[in-house]
Amino acid sequence: MPKMKTKKSAAKRFRVRPGGTVKRGQAYKRHILTKKSTTRKRHLRGAANVHDSNLNQIAQMMPFAGL
Repeated sequence: MPKMKTKKSAAKRFRVRPGGTVKRGQAYKRHILTKKSTTRKRHLRGAANVHDSNLNQIAQMMPFAGL
């Protein structure tokens, strides 16, 4: 049986917090920022949690993360 490997793209995008929640970055803040309002860009700052319905997919991509 081959080795289990972590999807490196997922490892760069997600971090598992000590409580078991998964941290992710906000989308829609990379380009075409001129037409977006300052308030909208401000609310996109910081991290958000991955939704519970997506945790199984994250766990498959990151088998050693402890999910």
